This record gives sequence, C-alpha cells and structure tokens, in this order.
Amino acid sequence: MMNLKSTTKLANGVEMPWFGLGVFKVQEGQEVVDSVKAAIKAGYRSIDTATVYGNEEGVGQAIRESGVAREELFITTKVWNNDQGYDSTLAAFDLSLSKLGLDYVDLYLVHWPIRAKYKDTWRALEKLYAGGKVRAIGVSNFQIDHLEDLLTEAKVKPMVNQVELHPLLSQLELREYCRAQGIQIEAWAPLAQGHLLDNEVIADIAARHNKTLPQVILRWDLQNGIVTIPKSVKEERIIANADIFDFELSEDEISRINALNNNQRFGSHPDRFNNE
Repeated sequence: MMNLKSTTKLANGVEMPWFGLGVFKVQEGQEVVDSVKAAIKAGYRSIDTATVYGNEEGVGQAIRESGVAREELFITTKVWNNDQGYDSTLAAFDLSLSKLGLDYVDLYLVHWPIRAKYKDTWRALEKLYAGGKVRAIGVSNFQIDHLEDLLTEAKVKPMVNQVELHPLLSQLELREYCRAQGIQIEAWAPLAQGHLLDNEVIADIAARHNKTLPQVILRWDLQNGIVTIPKSVKEERIIANADIFDFELSEDEISRINALNNNQRFGSHPDRFNNE
C-alpha cells in the first residue's frame, strides 16, 4: 500500500511524491517556517511554493532546519506572470534559488498561461532543465488548448500540469489529455478552499471509514492518480491530512464523489487571469 513517501515517476524518470504541502497564503517568517518543518517532521517530502507567495526564504530556512537531507526532499516553485519571458524568467529563477538557499529545485512551473509570453518562458525552463538547475519542468493552470499550443514549439514536453482540481471541478477531460501525453496532473486547492466540508455525500463516506471529509477528498485524489498538495498552517491538520494511507475508497464511493462535479471554480479561470 502507498505511504506518505510514495512517488509517481514523471516522464523523465524523476520520482515525485504523490502527496505534499502547499504554502499558498502562508505568511513569510515563522508561520511558513513552522508549517514546513511540521510537515517534514510528519514525513512529508514534497513542498510547493511560488515566487508570488512571497515565502521562498522561509521555505528555505525550514528545509535547512529540518534535519532532513536536501536530496530526500522535492521542492517546487513557480515563475510569476510579471516575470514571464525568456531573460526575465532566467533572472526570476536565479532569485528564487537564492531565496530558497538551494543549488537546484526539483520542479519549476510556469504559474499561469500568459499567452503572449509562455512560449518564451518555456524556452527559459528548457534551458534551466538542460543546465541541470531543475530536475523537472512543467506548467500550472494550463488547459488543453494552452498545452496543444505550447507543444507546437516545445523541445521538452511539460512533465507536470498543476491545476485547480477537486470533486466540484474534476477536470476529467484535461486529466485524460494529460495522461495520454504523459503529463502528471497535480491538484491545487484539492479541498475546494473549504467549500466541500459540509458535503453530505463526502460526509457519509467519511463516516463509513471513520475518517474526516478532507481525508476522503485527498484519498479520492490519490486513487484517481492525482498528485495533491493540501495547505495548512496547523500541525495537527498537517498530520491529519496525511493520514490517508490506511483505507481505500470503493469504486462506488469514487463514483459518488465523481458525480459531484459541476465545473465550479473557486480560483480564477486561466483564460481570464492576468492574461494579455
């Protein structure tokens, strides 16, 4: 059975943990340091940050203070929209690496599909990948049309696509497309920013397994082949979120959760977010 350190093999052979900690909206300083250290102490090995989160320095501090060897960790960060473009992406990456205090990152993502810039941004990621500064490269918030457009010129195919994904926005068509392309899907906002925590269907399934609603949702991710990175700043919640490896959802339970999809977003639509 899977455990907290279980990994999926990306298209280039790099092993990426199925489960990690997201630090979106976690404050720089002690809050992010404590959150990341609590996660690593609990057995997490994947941490997901981004330039725009403003907490890369705290993530780096927590890594150094964790007592866990760097090579055992999988660190993701992302280039922000204002930094997209070839030269500006290379500069932004160097700044992120400096803030993190690392020699390399495991995964570097294009944060949003800025149509006028993402191809040049991707060329920069390909250069970083070829130079060994990143172990894997990917995108975030890309829909099928963005991916198809990018693939007309990309020399290296994205290895990961991180998107808003939860039972109310299951992204089945995108998941199937990425699976066919060998692109690993990863969920941000896997708990729908709290909007599923009173859902009767999930509550019924949770009661059957003596689990919490978040645990059922995160288990649904894993059984659907979705990498997931729930965010929390509370140690007890960080520990509880990861307590999902001692039960399995039945096919019927997965189908009931699948049926909750209504294409409801709580974040921005990629075509309407800071695009130009």
